Amino acid sequence: MERGYARSRKKTDEVRASLKPLAPGERPTAVTVAAIVALLIAVTNVVLFYSGWEVQGQDPSTSGTWVFVGIMLAAAIGMWRGKYWAVLGFEMLLGIAIIGTAAALLRASNLAAVALCFGIFAVCGPLFWFLIRAMARLQMPTRTR
Repeated sequence: MERGYARSRKKTDEVRASLKPLAPGERPTAVTVAAIVALLIAVTNVVLFYSGWEVQGQDPSTSGTWVFVGIMLAAAIGMWRGKYWAVLGFEMLLGIAIIGTAAALLRASNLAAVALCFGIFAVCGPLFWFLIRAMARLQMPTRTR
């Protein structure tokens, strides 16, 4: 058991040593992409809400829509500024989306639903993966000049 822990500790130390601290004002590419995605989600929700888009045959809740848009805007702004809490929160939302999509895939009744699920996986999965390493860099001490 100790040998397994030692191997794991060695791999962790190697990964940490390979990470470069962020320069002042630097933002990992994955965090920038995630901030743009969050902003696009917020804008899309506002556009769909005002265009009269129905959800399961009913108008969406006004307060629910604005709360979600507010969360997405807070995440987008926070990630754009390189805040760890924003990336962590957005990762949580991505994880929920992936799990929800997996559950929906089990109930998919047509090819369009299956394609939509795989499209969501194709966006959320890689973004989730790349944000993990970006979060490690955000936690590192910054370089001093």
